[in-house]
Amino acid sequence: MTVLIRPEGQTAEDFRFSRRALGGLTAGAVFTGYAVAALAQEAQPITTDSAGLTTEMVSYPSADGFDLPAYVARPEGEGPFPVVIVVSEIFGLHAYIQDVCRRLAKAGYAAIAPAFFVRVEDPAPLSDMQRIQAIVAAAGYEQVMGDISATLEWASGQLWANTDKVGITGFCWGGKVVWQAAARFAAIDAGVAWYGRLAPSSTATPEQIEAGRPYPVDLAGDLKGVVIGNYGGQDQGIPNDTVAAMQEALAAAGQTESGIKLYDDAPHGFHADYRASYRATEAADGWARLLALFEAKLR
Repeated sequence: MTVLIRPEGQTAEDFRFSRRALGGLTAGAVFTGYAVAALAQEAQPITTDSAGLTTEMVSYPSADGFDLPAYVARPEGEGPFPVVIVVSEIFGLHAYIQDVCRRLAKAGYAAIAPAFFVRVEDPAPLSDMQRIQAIVAAAGYEQVMGDISATLEWASGQLWANTDKVGITGFCWGGKVVWQAAARFAAIDAGVAWYGRLAPSSTATPEQIEAGRPYPVDLAGDLKGVVIGNYGGQDQGIPNDTVAAMQEALAAAGQTESGIKLYDDAPHGFHADYRASYRATEAADGWARLLALFEAKLR
């Protein structure tokens, strides 16, 4: 099994992968199984059916002209439904992220998960962590923000989407994107970040620090909507002192509704039910916090 302990993936010495993979590639070259590089042998992932939902793969032009694929799950019917953008981990648009979209759709939201990495390659079916990390590194800040902008624009043209009410949630790599997007786009009313990096690693090189900008700790004063974080106290990649620094930055910026809950005994990736890092109690509590925030801000 693999235990993913860092928000951008393991180093070579951390990495051992499971060869169990469920599903395969669709005609649109989107992997339909669980990420090969992180799936635990003993995992029993939560599976959410599509009863009462409309689910589909779509595509729309991004800011750079790329035809961006995305998975959409929404309640059946005309709506309009509040929109939630779902930002993946480093493994891309695989079964876990698609299931998160269906969970949100069951709660009454139109969930849209863009495939941020496929300009280079879909990381989901890969087992080579160095290759996965290279793919993720190619998705720079401006590209990702352009993809989110394109998602907002596309959703605004859908009759079933209420883009006056927009939320965002993301995991690991996507957790950092939640803070960045909420600081960039006034259209985003609320966000929930799951263990995304908040500040540079103490071991990062100057080049890595520069490549990772902007960091959430520097964006606290720019948040346009309310953002809450669900973080693990045992996360080896996101030290508790960076969580404390983010809390201080939010307080200094007067962001009284935003903040982070630190689950003392939880590791990185505690919501990812296909990994050995999954912690059911903390995951359920974090999800309840997400639903409460979205109910308050998107209804």
